[in-house]
Amino acid sequence: MSRKPRFEPRELALGGLFGAAGLALPFLFHLVQLGSVFLPMYLPLLALAFFVRPGVAAATGLAVPLLSALLTGMPPWFPPVAPAMALELSAMAALASWAFGRWPHSVLAVLVPALVLGRVFQFGFGWLLGLFLDLPPEFLSVASMVRAFPGVILMLVVIPSVVRVAGRRAVTTQEL
Repeated sequence: MSRKPRFEPRELALGGLFGAAGLALPFLFHLVQLGSVFLPMYLPLLALAFFVRPGVAAATGLAVPLLSALLTGMPPWFPPVAPAMALELSAMAALASWAFGRWPHSVLAVLVPALVLGRVFQFGFGWLLGLFLDLPPEFLSVASMVRAFPGVILMLVVIPSVVRVAGRRAVTTQEL
């Protein structure tokens, strides 16, 4: 009885490739002061979710923000943006990968709920951060949502294009 490996070599290679992009893009965007506006780390990590199974997508989404924080100081460890981003990206990528494995016909129908999950997570993190720092939580929550709006639009345009150009992955519900 052969058992399917947890991580296929192809998936690990894609995780490394998209993870490297997740490390490089924020650095480039931050050079022109647009990192927190366009959410460049999110682009490759959410795109990866359309090509690999949920475990690889979640692991890459968890590792890249933490690795980036260690290597570049972005996102920062305090306030705890790096751990929060790691959890958020891991959950978003896992959800998108799982949903695309079941409903592979519409990238947007899978991407939009993942983005909504991420924005809900971000809103909650902003609220908690405001309480922790004794700042108005309503302001921090809404400000983080508004500031990231261009990044959400960018993901809605870029990710479906990447998936279309690169081709869809062939995952059936039996493989998951």
